[in-house]
Amino acid sequence: MTSAGKWTERATGHVLAAGAVTALFVPGDRPERFAKAAAAGAGVVIIDLEDAVAPTNKAAALAAVVDSLRGGDVRALVRVNPADSATHDAEISVLLGLTAGEGHGLLGIVLPKADDPQLLAELRARFPGDLALVPLVESAAGLMHAFGLACVPGVTRLAFGAIDFALDVDGSGEDRFLDHARSHLVVASRAAGIAAPLDSPCVDIQDEGKIAESALLARKFGFGGKLCIHPRQVPTVVAAFVPSEAEVAWAHSVIGAEGAAVQVDGQMIDRPVTDRAKRILAQAGKEL
Repeated sequence: MTSAGKWTERATGHVLAAGAVTALFVPGDRPERFAKAAAAGAGVVIIDLEDAVAPTNKAAALAAVVDSLRGGDVRALVRVNPADSATHDAEISVLLGLTAGEGHGLLGIVLPKADDPQLLAELRARFPGDLALVPLVESAAGLMHAFGLACVPGVTRLAFGAIDFALDVDGSGEDRFLDHARSHLVVASRAAGIAAPLDSPCVDIQDEGKIAESALLARKFGFGGKLCIHPRQVPTVVAAFVPSEAEVAWAHSVIGAEGAAVQVDGQMIDRPVTDRAKRILAQAGKEL
């Protein structure tokens, strides 16, 4: 599994998860979909043991996940259940057992409802350092502790769960009412020196325009990628995180102004602007 050919199959879970622009969920009790999800072109796959699996299917789903990952043919992160859930400890123990063998496909752990840096640090210490650990911030407490979560050594990146967050604060799940939460996660990640966070998935799986709009919003906030809940969302999200032709043209127009404070097309251009132009061109894969 690769992200636009950037990572090789030998890349560690930490590296794969840190660089992924798309992270595609697949239900843990649908093992027939695991390989299909891996072939969908997402940067990384997240096999879900939490929301996508009914309580009565948790044990069977865990067994299916371990069976699929044991040989390494399927490589994925696993979203376990929250730390205070009835199944969390058993899931962690079984996945730890999986890491004791060679050739497994477990890339790391996604921890939902993350809000306690100490518990996160304890979880990080139990798993090999080359595996990813992605705390999913989904509550007011999680948001308030976002910087602490991001500062736990070995945490790969944060992710945002907008639907659960809106429920927790009794607010609207519409994007404009989540501006503060999104900005806070981006700033916390940057201040902690870890990869930019993954934004919450778009709930629309049919309307490409809405998917693109949601992904572009995330990119403009400073997110490094987006969670996806359907393979159809993946190419649209990837495209939204690539600088547009207009952005690339603008970047080329200001590069020549480096080192001076001048005007280009009526706009003041100085070093921070030229640095941004260089970043856009780097993201677009263009030569200066």
